[in-house]
Amino acid sequence: MSGFGFSIALALGGGGARGLAHIGVLEALDGLGVRPRAIAGTSIGAIIGAAYAAGFSGLDLRRHAEEIFRNRVRLARRLMKARARRRTRTFSDFAQPALIDAERFLDVFWPAGMPENFEDLKIPFIAVATDFRLRREAVLSSGPLRPAVAGSMAIPGLVRPVAYGDSFLLDGGLVNPLPYNHLAGLADIVVAVDVSGSTGAKERERPPSPLETIVVASQIMMNAISERMLEERPPDVLVSPAVNQYLALDLFKAKHIFAAGDACRDQVIDGLRTAAARLELQRRA
Repeated sequence: MSGFGFSIALALGGGGARGLAHIGVLEALDGLGVRPRAIAGTSIGAIIGAAYAAGFSGLDLRRHAEEIFRNRVRLARRLMKARARRRTRTFSDFAQPALIDAERFLDVFWPAGMPENFEDLKIPFIAVATDFRLRREAVLSSGPLRPAVAGSMAIPGLVRPVAYGDSFLLDGGLVNPLPYNHLAGLADIVVAVDVSGSTGAKERERPPSPLETIVVASQIMMNAISERMLEERPPDVLVSPAVNQYLALDLFKAKHIFAAGDACRDQVIDGLRTAAARLELQRRA
């Protein structure tokens, strides 16, 4: 499909560790010779989407991620270094001692050589976050890249909010976990990759931990928002990796999540072919 004939825009959704499946979809697009005209991302989708927009291929990102996850002890140490630090300790620090600094987290997961600003990316990119002060969606596409993407992945209760202008940014999944709506009109075909997973859960004997409760509650909310968006106005192509069984913090199950993304190649090809055929009929009408 290297002579595809239609432009595409790509939306990468939020979902924590499940978002590693995005990489397999990017590799499928690379193999088809299809380069997005624009990219939008939320949370993990913003992390991976920004790197792809910077010019790193799907294969580059896979090799980088595999290197990160190859040594679990080293990864755990790097994540410990990403913990937020304060000059003075307060009672709230004891309530949540493992709060992560989002920008330090990016240092762990982004490849070296990422641009400083949106304007330096090779593909136009949109990061979606939540503006804490205004209590609404923040759509960011210019200026400093790092704080925008860091804010997009700032899961409440787990990752410290990111200062941005006169406000703070939180996880974009709170308002728009699958931001394909921001790509309307930017390309012939809008492709969205949904890694939000399922609200279903296996039966368990023990109650969830406080941290698990926070993470899964966010997941449930993201599921509800995504489902409503897809019912009201779906994208031209929807790719849904089979990642329902994984939680947002299942970083050490990366190998299995990669495999779920790899299994989506046929979804990508069939979806693009169907969308292209539909557009071709419209052109001839």
